[in-house]
Amino acid sequence: MEVLLYPVLICRRSPGSYSVQDPSDDEAIEKASENRTATCQDSDSKPAVKKKRKQPTECFLSQPKEKQESAVKAKRRKKKKISDVLQKSAPKPGVPADLQNLLTQHFGENRSVIEIEELKLSVCPKWAKLRRNHKEKKSVVMLVLCSSALRSLELIKSMTAFKGDCRVIKLFAKHIKIKEQMSMLEKGMFHIGVGTPGRVKALVEQDALCLNSTKYLILDWNWRDQKLRRMMDIPEIKKETIDLLEKSIIKLCRDGSVKLGLF
Repeated sequence: MEVLLYPVLICRRSPGSYSVQDPSDDEAIEKASENRTATCQDSDSKPAVKKKRKQPTECFLSQPKEKQESAVKAKRRKKKKISDVLQKSAPKPGVPADLQNLLTQHFGENRSVIEIEELKLSVCPKWAKLRRNHKEKKSVVMLVLCSSALRSLELIKSMTAFKGDCRVIKLFAKHIKIKEQMSMLEKGMFHIGVGTPGRVKALVEQDALCLNSTKYLILDWNWRDQKLRRMMDIPEIKKETIDLLEKSIIKLCRDGSVKLGLF
């Protein structure tokens, strides 16, 4: 009788206990392990999926120069206008000392004390008789100087009751040529002339207007325009007025033939 022996593996599970394992089971275990390694290798061989990176957003930084410029602009203060200054001050009526102080301040730095004394005037703030026997051409009895042509027209309309039978001539540049005014003065006789210092000065320089027979020169001193400026607050009008006073009026006032008034 033959006895067949098969190899048997004895595994020890716990102390005192043994288990019998078939060798075919080892083969199954090795195959399973080989399959696992193969799957791991396959998974490792696959390329990794790349994640999409977000594109960097552009960032614009303001330059420091622009910040400095904006800060400087914010710090700049608005310049005070003549109208803002005059709006705070209450209007005061003109007095003879106002005109004298204006001449002294204007010529004080360039002229000596003796020359400044020659500019002193006897200003007449009031007058009564405006119309006299007047028959000379190229002249007026009373001359009124205003800051603008519009103010001259307004003043002419307001003196309708005052002038009576007197003839009034417009002596400003708006819509009236200087040649027309020269021909009117040569042909006609006028008692009152109302105009701007620039046009009056031009007529005097061209001998179209003679001031020897003029008795009263009135300055529209207290009237203010829309910007609350008086005629002496406007640089152009101020310069022309002072030039006319220096070249023609002051000498006549010193001789006593012309009286100066502030309106």
